[in-house]
Parts: sequence; C-alpha cells; structure tokens
Amino acid sequence: MQLEIRPDPAEVGRARSWARSRLAGLGIGADEPLAETLVLLVSELVTNAVVHTGRPALLRLFLPGVAKEAVAEAAAEAETAARATVRLEVADTSSRAPVPRCAGGDATGGRGLALVDCLADRWGWSPEGSGKSIWCELDRCSQAREGAAVAYGGGLSAYEDLAFEAV
Repeated sequence: MQLEIRPDPAEVGRARSWARSRLAGLGIGADEPLAETLVLLVSELVTNAVVHTGRPALLRLFLPGVAKEAVAEAAAEAETAARATVRLEVADTSSRAPVPRCAGGDATGGRGLALVDCLADRWGWSPEGSGKSIWCELDRCSQAREGAAVAYGGGLSAYEDLAFEAV
C-alpha cells in the first residue's frame, strides 16, 4: 500500500495518521511498540523527503497480512505473524544519496537517519528511477529497542557525533 506525499511539511502528520490506520486495520494497536516505532520512522523518513528535497515523495508500507483474529485461530499463523517483517519505504525524485553530517549537542536537527539506524532492524537506500528509495524494516519478533536515546545524544553510538541527512 502506498501514499503520495506532497512537498509540504503538513504531509508528515498525514503520513503518520495513514500509517496508524493501516496498522489498526491489521489489528496492531497504536500503543504496541511496533506501531509506535513504525510511526516514528514514518515521521523521520517523510520529514527528510519533504524538507531536504522539496519534491513529492511516495510512502510505501509492506505489512504482514495476518490480522489478530486470524492469529487466534491457528498457532502456525500466529508464529508467522509474530515473525513477520514490516517494511517502510520513502521514494523521492532526488538522486542524492544519504550522507553523514555532524549534529552537535545543541543542534535542533540532523539526527533523523541516526534515529532510523537505532530503531530499525535494518535500513538502507537504493536508486529508484531518477531518484532513490530509503527503506527500513522492523521485525515483529524483535525486542523493544532503547536506541532513541543514543540517536538524541543520550549515549554512545557507533556513529559518535555523526548524524545522517537524507537528500
């Protein structure tokens, strides 16, 4: 499923709402760690696309196809759903790759992809058409992460003082 994003900062809130509604449709509650993390990742990647490119973007979600009701009916389906991977992609028409940048302790921005790196099980980017797609994945069976504090300067990270900017 996908959502077209206009180059307007107000689109970030719309993208979060859209993602929440898609998760709810699968029986994933808004207060579940997976949902909270996914909505935060949507916010970061859509913000990067809107702010750094000033061009339209496309938000894609690839969600497990098993709702909670179906999970309750069969143990095999429950195991499959618990291990399912949720994938988020944001494609834009800028061909510039994400690049590291320094974000000092007092900086008000520049930590978006560092946050993605801390919270997602995997992430990356690839060329797509004349632009690129930045993606991340969350495994439903993963333990809750405490990486957000690292991304916002509350601990040590492999990136030390580097943050990432998606352009």
